[in-house]
Amino acid sequence: MHPATATPTHCPYCALQCGMNLAPGRGESPLAVEERADFPVNRGALCGKGRTAPALLSSRVRLTEPLIRSHATGRLEPATWEEALDTVAEGLDRNRRAHGADAVAVFGGGGLTNEKAYALGKFARVALGTSQIDYNGRFCMSSAAAAHQRAFGLDRGLPFPLADVPRTGCVILVGSNLAETMPPALRYLTELKENGGTLIVVDPRRTRTAEQADLHLAPRPGTDLALALGLLHLVVAEGRTDEEFIAGRTTGWPAARAAAMAHWPEHVERVTGIPVPKLREAVRMFCAPESAMVLTARGPEQQSKGTDTVGAWINLCLATGRAGRPLSGYGCLTGQGNGQGGREHGQKADQLPGYRKLTDPAARAHVAEVWGVDPDTLPGPGRSAYELLDALGTDTGPRALLLMGSNPVVSAPRAGHVEERLRALDFLAVADVVLSETAAMADVVLPVTQWAEETGTTTNLEGRVLLRRRALTPPPGVRSDLDVLHGLAARLGPGQGHPDLEKKFPTDPAEVFAELGRASAGGPADYAGIDYGRIAREDGVFWPCPTPGHPGTPRLFLDRFATEDGRARFVPVEHRAAGEEADAAYPLLLTTGRVVAQYQSGAQTRRVDELNAAAPGPFVEVHPRLAESLGAVEGQPLAVVSRRGRAVAPARITDTIRADTVFMPFHWPGEGRANTLTNPALDPVSRMPEFKVCAVRVETVDAAGRDTTPSTGAETADAAA
Repeated sequence: MHPATATPTHCPYCALQCGMNLAPGRGESPLAVEERADFPVNRGALCGKGRTAPALLSSRVRLTEPLIRSHATGRLEPATWEEALDTVAEGLDRNRRAHGADAVAVFGGGGLTNEKAYALGKFARVALGTSQIDYNGRFCMSSAAAAHQRAFGLDRGLPFPLADVPRTGCVILVGSNLAETMPPALRYLTELKENGGTLIVVDPRRTRTAEQADLHLAPRPGTDLALALGLLHLVVAEGRTDEEFIAGRTTGWPAARAAAMAHWPEHVERVTGIPVPKLREAVRMFCAPESAMVLTARGPEQQSKGTDTVGAWINLCLATGRAGRPLSGYGCLTGQGNGQGGREHGQKADQLPGYRKLTDPAARAHVAEVWGVDPDTLPGPGRSAYELLDALGTDTGPRALLLMGSNPVVSAPRAGHVEERLRALDFLAVADVVLSETAAMADVVLPVTQWAEETGTTTNLEGRVLLRRRALTPPPGVRSDLDVLHGLAARLGPGQGHPDLEKKFPTDPAEVFAELGRASAGGPADYAGIDYGRIAREDGVFWPCPTPGHPGTPRLFLDRFATEDGRARFVPVEHRAAGEEADAAYPLLLTTGRVVAQYQSGAQTRRVDELNAAAPGPFVEVHPRLAESLGAVEGQPLAVVSRRGRAVAPARITDTIRADTVFMPFHWPGEGRANTLTNPALDPVSRMPEFKVCAVRVETVDAAGRDTTPSTGAETADAAA
């Protein structure tokens, strides 16, 4: 059914959650996007993905009926909802009864609404009794979250609104290409410079964002930690520390200072490739104004030392008094649409709603009371995302998987291995909007509602809780994820002696959000004072917001940090090598990222004609010196080979990348799948895989796909080092 009037809502893609209006559409699309200039985050601006989002609502590209894999043909064939839910419940229950509760796993996504993320975590722990639940947000900003917790006692992507960014004196942007990942946010950096502020961009590539910088630092991939420590060394050596702030609002400075002093400038230059004069200039620019910020994204975070790397940048902020003060601080640019809220409310392996720890007896007791269960029945922490995927189908791992809102066949590291593990499962059920590469492998596929067909909340990168409104009726064969969990609970409950289990899983999102508020009450991420009406009236409410009369908290840490003593904690860290370094066999370093016209695994955006025209497929970005040594030609195929596999894509020759580095976007499956190559080495704290750096070699290939280059690129890599 087409809407009669425009509906104010938010984009389904990144963590900006840009405001938009959805009006009656024309032709194939039932909706058209209109500008919504009153929303403060994007002020009417939209990127191409947001502007074309209604194309996903077309029955031509999305799922409209359940599918079950036929034993006779081996193909996915249409089925009724009753058949599909019966089959899923039977597959989960069969494995649980045969092998125990942890033989069943749940995998979620950072694009799920708060209501769905909350219900999914509750379903895993109450309906299935399994500890085996995690989500693809573990691949997004878990290292920043861990560092936030260590230093400040609380994790929220940005501890201040985006509106503060143009008003600060200097921004160091580390490992982010906002111009392509969050185009409407680029205006904040433009306004920063218009206001007299300065911008430093840290990225091994001279991206469209780096071109806006007053200073571009291009470190060797995997050396961001050494860079941050080198800058802190110079801050100390040049007498630029804020001793009053350190003494009054922090702990642990002597050990952190000693660790930084071991990273002298000339050593850091050798490790990172950044000349000492540029290091000194960065310190001068950062320390000169009264206020400054450091913002990180996936570049420094998606490393096997990501938590320590972010911690080093936080130490730089603390040592210079750039935290816990107006217009200053450390922040993380969350990636996925609900990457912030998605990890706050229970679909992460070690957390309960409200950002409570699963191992905390008081937290378990509080949430169990809201859920109406015995806290002793709640399972403990399970495996992290990659460890969970790696264990699928093994003798000691899960045998059945329920997956919602994720496409690990494309998005997970060492993706070929993950695909093998998914094929080893006894049973796989996928709930999704489209037939993703992962859904195509499933035994049962459940077609679920998407952004414009459902009401629910998301929490953007600022910690602003927002309301997405239903703008049209979904197709008859489509149900919401909340309906799916309700239906499965109804089927699983009697077998557990809980004939009314489905009552614990309501289908009304407002009812689920109200319960989420009760479950989060008193926790670090407290939503108890937020309801749908208030979100609509105020255009979003910043958590924590413990009571209806509370104003919300746009700016954290101004009076005290969220630690027991109110002080921020310095954590001493030291640079160490990446999980995999270049060598004679694999002399180059691969880094991965996004392009402006595609999003995440591409499962949605690759179905939009306009976006595909702008970015039709993968490519391999190489420096001209490397291209010359290989005999590579623009547009001709190159093979990138790591210890995990081989990917082939056309060459893109550019001097905007280091000569010892190659870049591939990760949005595509098939032979150009970048994550075939990436290294699943895990950060010991966050369990984040090392997407951003792995050792590779590059070879030219002929039309038949055969390698034709005897050189590995070692000569060029050595020259660039």
